[in-house]
Parts: sequence; C-alpha cells; structure tokens
Amino acid sequence: MFEALSDSFKSAINKIRFADDEKSLKKALDTLKKSLLKSDVHHKVVRDLVKQVELETKQKGIGKESFLRALKDALTQTLSAPGNQGFVFASKPPTVALMCGLQGSGKTTTTVKLANFLKQKKKRVLVAACDLQRLAAVEQLRQLCEQNDIDLYYDEHEKDPVKIAREALKKAKEGLYDVLLVDTAGRLAIDEALMDELKRVKEALHPDEVFYVADSLTGQDAVRTAATFHDNMEITGVILTKYDGDSKGGVALGIAKQLGIPLRFIGTGEKVADLEQFLPERIVTRLMGEGDLLTLAEKTADVIDEKQAKKMTSKIKKGQFNFNDFLDQLESMKKLGSMKSLMSMIPGMGSMASKIGDMDLENSKEMKHIKAMISSMTPKERENPSLLNNSRKKRIALGAGLSQMEVNRFLKQFQNAAKMAKKFSGKNGMKDLEKLMTQQNRMQIPR
Repeated sequence: MFEALSDSFKSAINKIRFADDEKSLKKALDTLKKSLLKSDVHHKVVRDLVKQVELETKQKGIGKESFLRALKDALTQTLSAPGNQGFVFASKPPTVALMCGLQGSGKTTTTVKLANFLKQKKKRVLVAACDLQRLAAVEQLRQLCEQNDIDLYYDEHEKDPVKIAREALKKAKEGLYDVLLVDTAGRLAIDEALMDELKRVKEALHPDEVFYVADSLTGQDAVRTAATFHDNMEITGVILTKYDGDSKGGVALGIAKQLGIPLRFIGTGEKVADLEQFLPERIVTRLMGEGDLLTLAEKTADVIDEKQAKKMTSKIKKGQFNFNDFLDQLESMKKLGSMKSLMSMIPGMGSMASKIGDMDLENSKEMKHIKAMISSMTPKERENPSLLNNSRKKRIALGAGLSQMEVNRFLKQFQNAAKMAKKFSGKNGMKDLEKLMTQQNRMQIPR
C-alpha cells in the first residue's frame, strides 16, 4: 500500500541537493508532478498540491527539510475533507449505517470487515442482508458472518429489501445492538432502479451513516461514481477497497479534494481484520515512509487482552516464553490483519512490506512445518523447550514428516527470537529498540 507514491516522494525529495537552489526545487516539483499524474491523481488536484508545496518551500527557504514539511502539509490538506473521521456513533443506539456501491466493489466483504472492526471496539453489531439482486449474496454474507461470529438478520422468503431493513432495525432495537450495518444491492453500473431501491431503504431507516464502497482499482471512475451516489444519496463517507492491490494509490488523494467527502476507511488486504480508519495525518506519515505506530498500537490494544499481555511480558522477561505462548501469539496475529499491512505501519519497514507482497504467513509452507513440529511435541515439551534432547528431536521430526536438521534450525530460530524479546523487555529495552528504529529510518527519506 502506497509503495509507488512513497517511492516517488523519495525521488522528488532527493532532487534537492543544496539549500536555496531554485533549479533543484524545479526538478523536485517536476518529478513530484509526473509521479502524481502517473499514480492516477486528478490533474487539478496535482496542480493545486504542487503549487502549495512550491509556495511553502520558498517561504521557509529551499532545502530538503522545508520541502518535506511542505509536502506533508499539502498532502494532509489534500486528504482532509469536512466531516467525520472513522465511525461516529449516534447518541441513541442503534447507529444505522447503510452500505452502498456498485457490484464487484467488495461491498459485502467490507460490511463484514466493518462489523469486525466495530466488534473489536466492544460494540454489539447486527448485519442486515438486503442485497436480494445478486445470486448467493445472502449466502455469502451468512457464511462470512458465521465464520467471524457476527450476528446476521436475513429472511430468505422476503423479496422486498425495505421490509427486511425495517425488521432488521426492529431486531437491532429489541436486541440492544449498538450498530446496524445494512448490506444493499449493487449493479454493474449505476441505473435508476438501483437508486430508487436505495432511496426507499434509506427513507425506511433514516441512517446515521451512508457509506459508499468504492473499488480503488477503478481509479478515477471510483471518484466519478462516488459523485453520482453522493448526488442521489448524500453519502457521509467513502470506503476504498482492494487498496493492497492498487499499485498506483492516487485515487485516495482525489476523493476528499474533488468531492469534499471524507474517506473514512480503506481495505488493506483480504483478511477480515484488514480494514483501517483513514486518518489523514497518519496516512501521510506512512506515505513518507515513517510508519504509523499509533494505528498499530490501537489495533494491538483491540485484539490483545491487557492482562494476558502483562502475563506474556513477565514470561518473556524471565526467559519462560514457550511453544504454547508462541501458538497463542500466532492466533492473536491472525486477528491483526495481513503481515504486509502490519509491516507498513512500522517505521523503516515499508520497503520490506512491499517485498512481502501478498504472502500469507499463516498458510505458508514454513508455518505449516512449524505447526506440525509443535503438534508433534508432548505437553511438557511445549511448556519447557529445554527438555528437547536429540532423541526427542528425532521423534518430533518423524512425527512432523521433516528432517532433524529442519527441527534443529527451527529450535535455534525460536531460541534467538526469545533472547531478543527478553533483551528488548529489559531496562534498556526501549533504548535498544529506539536505536534499531533510528538505524532503519536512516534508510528512508532524509530529513
């Protein structure tokens, strides 16, 4: 996510080699302009952004530091729009959110992702299946909700989405739900029948939020269709899907500026946990290659129990981290989202995130081998790794269908990881971690 834009910004900044050098500033601005246009940012947005960067840089004195500061300010303003950020709850529950968009935009999956996001915030969520146009849409939603322990209201005998919406709202009120998310029908293209149906559902529910779900891979078409939906439905925010597959990324820079509608969430992967609030200031730090530790910390806090975290920290400090703890951590990581998305939030690790790509660590060959090895251990061996002598390792290798050399390599990696974790959890742990982060940041954009 944002790799192409981040690389282009680095390239533009590096054009400025000396202070007060107008020629190098012109080269930097030209590079910035070409990169933004190539990344599918609207030409009017590019023009205004480049002009703002030029003026602010000249005011503060030409140099890398002032150019970087001006670029950050311009990007933040471009990504910001009047309105709410994230998800805003009604004063009296349930908060009703209407999900709309074209067919194929990922609307149904995004509805479940948003339900999961709110569930992690300790909210009771009910999803309503009002997409009666697409074949198997209700069944898809039912399976996704069941897999992620999310409550769903549907009526396979009812053919009127308005009646289903009303009944779902009634159930949400009676069941004391905090949020009702309504998945509506989409079309392959905007038509009068689609808008009429959506308007009738909206009139029946009086929703607090109307989200337009847009496919980021459609580029400027996403902006145009969002504008049409806004004219008809008065949408309160946009959710961009498939952003992990968008090599350009420029559409995010156009939504807020061109439409004046806030971009509220972005889908960053295929997993249910891969949905993030779109907060302009934090997105800009990621565009600059500086990570987003605040979002990472919030995601972690939502998933990991505080008592469990303290217990785990204590075990790490004492050097008692075992294979059961390792498996528990893997389960927690699954809830955080894709590895690529998580890596992009860590300062200095953005370039590594792009190399990871769409790699699924959970289902990788290596992870399957590791789980097989741990499954071949006895309960005592999992609790106390020091028990693993050669004869036990041989038995584990046989049980996992691996060589003893592979078992030895995994055990050595596990020991090294435990030692490093123990080191960072000590008195000087934060200093050591800061040193590591500083070294990583030096590889990024010069300041």
